[in-house]
Amino acid sequence: MADGKDIDLDIQQWQNIMQETYTSLSPFDSTSIDDLRRVTALVRAPWTEGGPVMQRIEEKHVGTYSTRIRLYYPNHDQACPTLIYIHGGGYIIFSLDTHDRLMREYASRANVVVIGVDYSLSPEVKYPRAIYEIVSVIQWLREQNATDLSIDVNRMAIGGDSAGANLSVATNLRLRALNEPVLVAQLLNYGVYDRVRPTSDSYVRYNDPKYRLNAEEMQFYFNNYIQNEADYDDPYVCPLHADLHGLPPSFLTITECDVLFDENRSMAEALRKANVNVEEHIYHGTTHSFLEAVRIATISNKALDDACQWLIKQFY
Repeated sequence: MADGKDIDLDIQQWQNIMQETYTSLSPFDSTSIDDLRRVTALVRAPWTEGGPVMQRIEEKHVGTYSTRIRLYYPNHDQACPTLIYIHGGGYIIFSLDTHDRLMREYASRANVVVIGVDYSLSPEVKYPRAIYEIVSVIQWLREQNATDLSIDVNRMAIGGDSAGANLSVATNLRLRALNEPVLVAQLLNYGVYDRVRPTSDSYVRYNDPKYRLNAEEMQFYFNNYIQNEADYDDPYVCPLHADLHGLPPSFLTITECDVLFDENRSMAEALRKANVNVEEHIYHGTTHSFLEAVRIATISNKALDDACQWLIKQFY
């Protein structure tokens, strides 16, 4: 197991500040979903402050499931490219609010409309409900032709972090299965692509609280998300083992100090083997969720710039 000295100094500062907030909010029951949602939202709140100012932000309820979406418009009213963003949180926590700063950063840096999807969390609903909701939002956008929303439905990408990256890939797989067009690109930040593999090198090396995410947490998330063990065989749950042919160009933001490191490298290779155009970046010294440290971390800013430069190339 690593000793924690390999963590970037800015990222370590970010982790230390968050840990102080967690400590100030103790005691709380880490096995209670309600407590987890309340506390993690409070811990994340300061990190959503500041950042780019949008021309306007709108919310709507759309699609078969009346799913709430939030639209971020950086500076224009004409039809323009769009990034549909799926927040992480192990399928059970976080929200549009915890990822508000991150979505504004993407909108501003890539000059695109960002649409955050407020999919239903587990365990109130189980797999595959979240995927169906996201697909329904995309279908609604396409059916409306989204002209009144000032977006170009022929230039829509999807992206997300952690569980949100998983749901992004699963959404494209679902669209392909329905014989509907996949989105033009997928932006995948430190995603979950396989079941917990506690003997893999990265799980062994980084399975410690100092690196933020550990095997016990991951298993807890999966236990609340899936309906039964058989779901692990479903490619929508573990897309690392899916047929990935026909998926769009993919950008993978990979955290070095993360139990998910190995499966992210494996996912990049699996996509390449499926003839998908892949760009992957490993950010050394970073831990899970490091993009949320954009307010203070140079490496988080670099990662966002790298992704947005790539995204712009996919649209133009």
